[in-house]
Amino acid sequence: MMPNKNILERILTAGYTYAEYSRKNSEEIEKTNYDELSESDKELFEYKKLNLQRTQRIEKSYRVSEELKSEIESIKEKQLWMVITEAWCGDSAQNLPYIAGAASLNGSIELRIMLRDSNPNIMDLYLTNGTRSIPKLVAFDKEGNELFAWGPRPKAAQLLMNQWKSEGIVKPELYEKLHLWYGRNRGRDIEAELIEILASVEQD
Repeated sequence: MMPNKNILERILTAGYTYAEYSRKNSEEIEKTNYDELSESDKELFEYKKLNLQRTQRIEKSYRVSEELKSEIESIKEKQLWMVITEAWCGDSAQNLPYIAGAASLNGSIELRIMLRDSNPNIMDLYLTNGTRSIPKLVAFDKEGNELFAWGPRPKAAQLLMNQWKSEGIVKPELYEKLHLWYGRNRGRDIEAELIEILASVEQD
């Protein structure tokens, strides 16, 4: 993709910091009157509430590995990391805390959260097999050159999802199995993939 400083300006203007995004989600859950929601909105609210709990659980226990820490700290030039997501996304709840934890170790990295549904023009630049799958992490240098993209989930998790779908497993069980995988994996795969990506960017 060609360098594009306009996208950097858009991300910095419209994007949330991780703290702002977390606070926004917490306040929305606290202030929502559940009884006034439609049935579909109640279902969405329950996803958001559960995902906030998942995220907070990871935040409390996660410590960045020494190998990933080394790769992050080796970044000397300014980078902008954009994550496209939504609070109802289970994959995001399981991956975003690891991305944010890693990014926080280096002041040269600025992390911004872009809401998928409010920014379709940006989302559509980073489709996965033609779909608006999230979360999507995209990193840029200060000139707007794209350094790397990752998402929407670790490769091993995606392979399992493909397998389960081929076996005809229905959605509720499908996502139950996926979140069980995330719970057991404890961020190992996303860390390994980020380490590999960052090492590759350094060599370039």
